[in-house]
Amino acid sequence: MTANQGNQSTTGVYEVTIAGIPLKLKSGQDPEMVKKLISFVDKMIQEALPATKSGSVQNAALLAALNLAEELFELKAEALNQLDKFEKKAQRALNELEPSAKPPRTGLDN
Repeated sequence: MTANQGNQSTTGVYEVTIAGIPLKLKSGQDPEMVKKLISFVDKMIQEALPATKSGSVQNAALLAALNLAEELFELKAEALNQLDKFEKKAQRALNELEPSAKPPRTGLDN
């Protein structure tokens, strides 16, 4: 992966190869993050290639995208589940800390 700085100081232009296909990418991410992302995507496609009957990189890219989407949905569902559990625990703790509510006083109870 080679990086050429673009006109903007926060955007880099990167010449990369994913699954043997050369690409030029623009990214505002730092070069190390771009390198990690490219490596991850390339690995996902390489792992998906054997599952395609034709050995097509395009099919492998689609399969890798579906695998990533599935993982994303599962992680989001788990994160929401954990957040819900945390909110319930926090509410229980708050309820324990609050003094118990006293019944409203009437005019004759003074």
